[in-house]
Amino acid sequence: MLSSSRALRHTNSSLRISNKLCQRTGHLHLSQWAHSANLRYASTQASNISGALVRHSPSLNPPRASFSNNGRRTLQTQSHSAPSVNQSEIDFFSRLSAHWWDEHGEFALLHRMNPARVHFVRDKILETARDDARDDTADAAVDARARSRQALRGMDVLDVGCGGGLLSESLARLGARTLGIDASEANVRIASLHAAADPALRTSLAYRHTPAETLAAEGRTFDAVCAMEVLEHVDDPAGFLATCASLVKPGGHLFLSTIARTPLAYLLTILAAEHVLRKVSVGTHTYSKFVNPSELVRFFQKPLPAPSSLPSSELNASTPWISQTHNSGSPTRTEAEVRGLVYVPWKGEWILAPRTWTDWGAAECNYIFWVRRPMDS
Repeated sequence: MLSSSRALRHTNSSLRISNKLCQRTGHLHLSQWAHSANLRYASTQASNISGALVRHSPSLNPPRASFSNNGRRTLQTQSHSAPSVNQSEIDFFSRLSAHWWDEHGEFALLHRMNPARVHFVRDKILETARDDARDDTADAAVDARARSRQALRGMDVLDVGCGGGLLSESLARLGARTLGIDASEANVRIASLHAAADPALRTSLAYRHTPAETLAAEGRTFDAVCAMEVLEHVDDPAGFLATCASLVKPGGHLFLSTIARTPLAYLLTILAAEHVLRKVSVGTHTYSKFVNPSELVRFFQKPLPAPSSLPSSELNASTPWISQTHNSGSPTRTEAEVRGLVYVPWKGEWILAPRTWTDWGAAECNYIFWVRRPMDS
């Protein structure tokens, strides 16, 4: 534990670093908050902040990951076959389930983030469809889908950790046959009740109270699998990723949104959002569970492990999903993509950062990740 004076210097240094990152990534609200925070509060919180970073540091507390000789973190599955869900996380969000559709309540930030997530899912699926088009007729069909309000018509989509159904309903309205699943029965009840009020969703949207591992054991597959704001809440991230991957059809899509494990993310999502601004409940996030984009890229550059729910995986172990990257380490856009999700406080909305921003720190906090399963896997 740092002494009080050293902790204060550490805090002030972190704020300066974060301010620079904020200016690069568009997180101006933290920069403004950091400049306006009074020194007395920083002094009293310094040891707590530093202590929390030490306690949650993956290098000191690594139950979920291993490290190679170069010190890089590597996601690995746990040896047991239990589902990756964390019961305390389920209980936590179950207690908040009644607030899912309150646009000004506990999940207000998710309501504001949802349009950016849906926009990315829709556009990425259409983009890959254009890439796959082999003639003018196929290309025209994709353009017709893009102009319609149901760009995902005919697709089977799974929303893992659907919560109250914010994303599930949006995907269903785009024409997808959508299944939302959640390990919290209370969440599924709220999602089902809300969807029942819209007759247009009766044939395109369904919910199940079940973990993803159950669907994998049943042999279910989907054209697209989404797991938004879920990865940072599971106990076995590699096992969870392997399970989600097994649910994707060859040539299908896996979409994830989560939080990077960086000082900026700690200051924004835990210190600011939970403890200072009280935008979300204290305890919503655990710093050590955050996952960096580079860790996801490395995970899909290797043969995927078999999901614990499948004794013999159907995944082709010889076919990594990401076969090449640019010099910066970023994957090629046809195999995978990382995009930052940036909150613009004066607009009260989230934006999807341009591709060119990713190498400049836009994915240092919230980000969305897409990867495509190879056709031959």
